[in-house]
Amino acid sequence: MNTIKKAYIAGGCFWGMEDLFRVRPGIIDTEVGYIGGENDHPTYKNHPGHAEGIELTYDASITSFREILDYFFRIHNPTTVNRQGNDIGSSYRSAIFYQNDQEKKDAVEIIQRVNDSGKWEGKVATTLEPYTTFWPAEPEHQDYLQRNPDGYTCHFERFDTGFI
Repeated sequence: MNTIKKAYIAGGCFWGMEDLFRVRPGIIDTEVGYIGGENDHPTYKNHPGHAEGIELTYDASITSFREILDYFFRIHNPTTVNRQGNDIGSSYRSAIFYQNDQEKKDAVEIIQRVNDSGKWEGKVATTLEPYTTFWPAEPEHQDYLQRNPDGYTCHFERFDTGFI
């Protein structure tokens, strides 16, 4: 049985999310890119409607989609619409791109748990969007904070414990 899976999420600038997820148990690979938008072959300068997203390749025998979402809601502010830190616009929206009914069900449940926890002021604004093509970003955006350790990020662990 193949336990290697992929998950697609967006939560603001993709650099910070990639940097934090890359070291999580069970994460095999990370790639930043564009998802959920209007054009094919988007670029950093031309990605209308696309979110700056991340493709996570993970080993489901070590971590789960639910655990990925749990961490996702700990490292960005899911209550802001089209914004993370200084970044504003739909490119920086909080979104989960589900690939099947089970992922959608898990996302709905985790969002409810996040809302019920009261850890965030306000309700989760994260959108649930069906998976569309994930377009990898340009090479200069991949592993950006590893190559530029003083680069900009608004992502950090906000809570010691999660929601599941």
